[in-house]
Amino acid sequence: MNTTFAPPVAALGDDARAAFLVRTYTHLLGAILLFAGIEIFFFTSGLAIPMAQAMLGVNWLLVLGGFVIVSWFASSAAVRAESKAAQYAALGAFVLAEAIIFVPLLVLAAINVGPSVIGAAAWTTLIGFSVLTAIVFFTGKDFSFLGGLVKWGMGLALVAIVVGVLTGFNLGTWFSVAMIGLAGAAILYDTSKVLNEYPEDRYVAAALTLFASVALMFWYVLRLFMSRR
Repeated sequence: MNTTFAPPVAALGDDARAAFLVRTYTHLLGAILLFAGIEIFFFTSGLAIPMAQAMLGVNWLLVLGGFVIVSWFASSAAVRAESKAAQYAALGAFVLAEAIIFVPLLVLAAINVGPSVIGAAAWTTLIGFSVLTAIVFFTGKDFSFLGGLVKWGMGLALVAIVVGVLTGFNLGTWFSVAMIGLAGAAILYDTSKVLNEYPEDRYVAAALTLFASVALMFWYVLRLFMSRR
């Protein structure tokens, strides 16, 4: 993110900061609704089942690895996007990519457990995200120190997934629990970063960054719920 000539919104007045936050979280809500709309289209059009079958034709851990990689590079995509058009394109492309990657997991959840587990996981993720966001807002604490932890955690997760692919080892429930914790740390870190480092014209990129963390938590909350049924 080129902030050399653009001061972070934290350095501006209260009105500019408030406007930035409203735009950021409005776009985050829009991204979540777009994600939900794409998934509804996949399922109502009958595309979800063949998509899931095609993706499950490869090792399922490879799909998990693809998800982690996409999530990991989401913030980088937002950082590289200079213009508004590029930011919107990155946000839209990323939401579409996440929606596609989620299809096999949602199909398995709906068939093996029931559609209600998807709603339960979504509400749990929303509550968790809201609580973590409130912690950043109301404490005013800078959680940038979590950046290294999040990066190392993502790296270790990728290593674990590769090992699982090569050995056939089932990562199991505790891996999902650990990844939910890592997603929580990512939400704290990303929210703090958005508040303290993003310029006021980067609200679309900020929404993309937050959406990546929300999607990561939803993925592993849903996996955890599925493993307990």
